[in-house]
Amino acid sequence: MIDLKRKFSRKYSPEPRDIYVTVPNLISLLRIISIPIIAALVSHHHMIEALAVLALSAVSDGVDGILARLLDQVSKVGQILDPIADRLLILCSVLALGIAGIIPWWMIIIVGLRDLLMGIEVLWLAQHDYGPLPVNFVGKAGTAMLMISITALIFCDIWTNPMVDLLHLAALAAGIWGIGLYWLAGYIYLRQGLRLICDDRDVRRNER
Repeated sequence: MIDLKRKFSRKYSPEPRDIYVTVPNLISLLRIISIPIIAALVSHHHMIEALAVLALSAVSDGVDGILARLLDQVSKVGQILDPIADRLLILCSVLALGIAGIIPWWMIIIVGLRDLLMGIEVLWLAQHDYGPLPVNFVGKAGTAMLMISITALIFCDIWTNPMVDLLHLAALAAGIWGIGLYWLAGYIYLRQGLRLICDDRDVRRNER
């Protein structure tokens, strides 16, 4: 019982290991596979089915983290798959909403540019033997705001009435705020990455 409490304690953070075939990683992989299904359903206005798959995806996002600690299967691959799944879900969902004519295309372009910039930074850091940067609070807040907005916009497409129209406007406003936080987090990640690379160059220069 004490060991179980320790596994779920916030202070307990097991070191990630070089393991690949784990239950949490399988769940994360299934979550990634579900993303194009959600996007296809949204783009064809099958919103009830899209919400059902999205709900399962959201549940799996929490389950894989719990199982990783419970089964002592925290892995480096899992730490990479989780943020990739979040970014793909947001990008594909926003793209699907644009195809469905629910949001303007400028929102898709802004989200896409941010993810492209972060992808370039990850590759750049990899050249210096650095892995993905740890997720910060602003990034989590931006992701949460965008997911709330996406879910609400999907929900609003099911019915047509004045209250739903107001919810649609609120969801768009939440999406704009979410994009702002998303870009702010990207700026923070970019500064952290540049600092790491500059420090790495200074160390190499001093070793010569």
